[in-house]
Amino acid sequence: MLLLRHRLKLIEDLWESVLESECGTELVNLLRQLRTMCSPEGQTTNLDQSAVLKLVEHLDLNEAIRAARAFALYFQLINILEQHYEQREQQLSRSATYKALQQKVKDAKTPTYNGTAGDSGENSSPVGWQQLERSWQDTDPTSQKASTFQWLFSYLYRQNMPPQKIQRLLDNLDIRLVFTAHPTEIVRHTIRRKQRRVSTILRQLDRAEDAFRGVGFDNSWEAETAIEQLYEEIRLWWRTDELHQFKPTVLDEVDYTLHYFQEVLFETIPELSERLQQALKSTFPHLRPPQNKFCYFGSWVGSDRDGNPSVTPQVTWSTACYQRDLVLGKYLQSVEELSNILSLSLHWSNVLPELLDSLEQDRAHLGDVYEELAIRYRQEPYRLKLAYIQKRLENTRDRNRSLANADFYQMQALEEINPRLVYHSGEDFLAELRLIQRNMQETGLRCRDLDRLIAQVEIYGFYLAHLDIRQESPRHAEAINEIAEYLQILPKPYEELTEVERREWLAAELLTRRPLTPPEMPFSQRTQETLETFRVVRRLQKEFGPQICQTYVISMSNDASDVLEVLLLAQEAGLYDPATGKSSLKIVPLFETVDDLQRAPGIMRSLFELDLYRAALVGGYEALKTFENSPTDHPYSPRPHSQPLQEVMLGYSDSNKDSGFLSSNWEIHKAQKALQKLANEYGFALRIFHGRGGSVGRGGGPAYEAILAQPNATIEGRIKITEQGEVLASKYSLPDLALYHLETASTAVIQASLLGSGFDDIEPWNQIMEEFAARSRNCYRALIYEQPDFIDFFMSVTPIQEISMLQISSRPARRKSGKKDLSSLRAIPWVFSWTQSRFLLPAWYGVGSALQSFLDEEPEENLKLLRYFYLKWPFFKMVISKAEMTLAKVDLQMAHHYVSQLSAPEDLERFNRLFEQISEEYQRAKRIILTIADHQQLLDGDLELQRSVQLRNGNIVPLGFLQTSLLKRLREYNRQGPTGVIHYRYSKEELLRGALLTINGIAAGMRNTG
Repeated sequence: MLLLRHRLKLIEDLWESVLESECGTELVNLLRQLRTMCSPEGQTTNLDQSAVLKLVEHLDLNEAIRAARAFALYFQLINILEQHYEQREQQLSRSATYKALQQKVKDAKTPTYNGTAGDSGENSSPVGWQQLERSWQDTDPTSQKASTFQWLFSYLYRQNMPPQKIQRLLDNLDIRLVFTAHPTEIVRHTIRRKQRRVSTILRQLDRAEDAFRGVGFDNSWEAETAIEQLYEEIRLWWRTDELHQFKPTVLDEVDYTLHYFQEVLFETIPELSERLQQALKSTFPHLRPPQNKFCYFGSWVGSDRDGNPSVTPQVTWSTACYQRDLVLGKYLQSVEELSNILSLSLHWSNVLPELLDSLEQDRAHLGDVYEELAIRYRQEPYRLKLAYIQKRLENTRDRNRSLANADFYQMQALEEINPRLVYHSGEDFLAELRLIQRNMQETGLRCRDLDRLIAQVEIYGFYLAHLDIRQESPRHAEAINEIAEYLQILPKPYEELTEVERREWLAAELLTRRPLTPPEMPFSQRTQETLETFRVVRRLQKEFGPQICQTYVISMSNDASDVLEVLLLAQEAGLYDPATGKSSLKIVPLFETVDDLQRAPGIMRSLFELDLYRAALVGGYEALKTFENSPTDHPYSPRPHSQPLQEVMLGYSDSNKDSGFLSSNWEIHKAQKALQKLANEYGFALRIFHGRGGSVGRGGGPAYEAILAQPNATIEGRIKITEQGEVLASKYSLPDLALYHLETASTAVIQASLLGSGFDDIEPWNQIMEEFAARSRNCYRALIYEQPDFIDFFMSVTPIQEISMLQISSRPARRKSGKKDLSSLRAIPWVFSWTQSRFLLPAWYGVGSALQSFLDEEPEENLKLLRYFYLKWPFFKMVISKAEMTLAKVDLQMAHHYVSQLSAPEDLERFNRLFEQISEEYQRAKRIILTIADHQQLLDGDLELQRSVQLRNGNIVPLGFLQTSLLKRLREYNRQGPTGVIHYRYSKEELLRGALLTINGIAAGMRNTG
């Protein structure tokens, strides 16, 4: 903490020095004045009497813009500093706790079992309720050591966890993190590069100070040089434009996302596997570690077409080629480095005959490499083999670049290339690396660089990240309706059929082998693109292998027919074979609204009842017979990935927008339990795909606590989570930071799978939570959907209109054109707008009323019960903690300033009534949450987070005043436009630029957009 305060003072001094040199002392004095407008807790104070507020109102536009830019820069620097400090603390914490944890294992009593991973487990002592209860009490979620592999396995050992149970979980461990392009990343790629440079200089400064402090000096010329570099870098940053110069294309978003793989994740993932193996070996040496690919990545960037007309089949194809180009480039670098390392000579080291045979085959196909290097490497077989490998990789890369924009005939020619000249899959490349590895092992050698490369190929293959396709369900129904109408195969239009009629017709069509669509498609552009999407998936699987693109997510899933429609369209593209029942496409329904979440189990049951659907899950009709006639496995028997898997996606964003924070979380919780019960009934494995956003209002928040709060027995080592574009920088910009987040998520999955608390199954608790959810939903909807003035209020007192003008996403803010109502507005700008105006309403509204109603019934007894929930029930504590964190970021004084400044005079009275309603609910929620958590102030349980929030809140206050001032001027300009009489000295573009800069700055300060 002392180091952080020291660095904070340094950054603030440099920030002021840069601004003074660039803009003069007037700006620095203005900024100091503006920073006095809040309390020590970071809340706005004394608005009515504030002379500074009047100053803001009369600021020249250029001065206002410079002030907004200055605060935005400040927040960016603070973000870097906190990330840097967090990374440093994690390193120190790991070093300090490792020995202590090892000692605990040695001191632990002898376990009550006496077995290894191969035992049956029948005589093992089960983990009792008292031990399970202690597991939650002893685990401090805020402790860094409690989310590391070393801590976890040591803890499992001390808890006498049967090793057979751990082994089965490790065999099935399957964690997929899916990168998305939204909520939109508001920071330019150019600025991200500057952030990394500042972070690098901070590391240099740390090393310089640590080195000289160790020999008794206070400072050094190296440290002074680093400080000078920081000053220069901040000056360059100040002169760089923060706003995107143009609306990014989808491929721009792909480039931005893949940057994290290029700079950080390619090297980091193997380290994650190494950490797990080391921790497991130190406590359970007889257990097998999981495969290297226990944690891996997916991506929606370039493949998610839900509401984004810019994501075309060609864009998806180009994205796949782009990903392969990146990973091939990485492999080429690694092979070149290996060639420098593996200089073994036949004079001093033997090799196996299979390596020599392989070299002879390579010579026959790659004679030019032999002619060039045979003499140089005549006694160095590993280097010669790596030279052949490098050439094949180069050929593969060249072919891939040609494929990216090839037409049909060019693709045919490229497919006919001699397979010995290129690698057609990562498995071919992997086989050659393992050949080298085997030869070295047989002669008693090991090369860590080779082992790491093999791990990378196992994880990333030749595709880097799995591409998920997503499309909204109406698009498929439209396509089938148009096809059926063209072919005249239905007595009435498909769109007029009932759900039962649709299911029956679709099931019948899925049993026939005849094509449904003609070779030449006389259909609308939308239908043709829908059909072409399935064809490009088939093309991707043929070129890259099935792993590249197996998942098809259906947003707005309302009925079983939504899934069957996709299966029928997949059949037309050759992705599903009606004769065998085999499908190479995994269809994932996305249940988003509360109604859909409640209907989800019934929808899935109707699908599971269909033989053709079960066969598609299992691997065909023959596999279905075997599966349904096989005996039930023993609970501890190893069955890695053999159980048929159904993936279901649950949407946090739209369910929250639909029914509020508390109701949304509870409905998702219930849906998971019901879906898991259903999957167990049919013998299927279930993987829940969590569509979490970056902000609490869209399911965001600390991943560790969120995973631990999942319902008991619903994870079983499998989870899939979206990583939204706005949080990528905070999680994956630095290697150690990325490793920490990956280890945290992985630890939580193992911990939640093995140490489920059982509190989710206490029916009286569930009934109480059901009441909370209903009351919260009624309160939320009464404001959002039933107050006639609410939409006008929202459109006026938040910057929603201006947010839609930010050039930060390739995707429109609304799902469709037409009436501007809440139903068509995406959840991202919805949450973004409330965050900017400091209401943060979607993440807490309704919680206070729900809890207060319960307390009013039996004040003392019910308070005791709520505190017990908070102590014992991970789900309840997660909900309360998230709401508490959000309430700490709310600033009602600032929110009211938005109301008073941005409302038209004739609307002020009715808008103030709405504000009072919101304010009362805020005070109610804050009072009750503080009482339940037994805190005096919000976030008393996490002092570091409390300090960070207060620091940010205080500096966001001036930006809020600047934003309202600029928004008011911009909207006045827009109102004057139709009259033809405009009395402003600035253009609309200049005013909009100023407003957008404040949006950028507040987003940086709040550390999220939507």
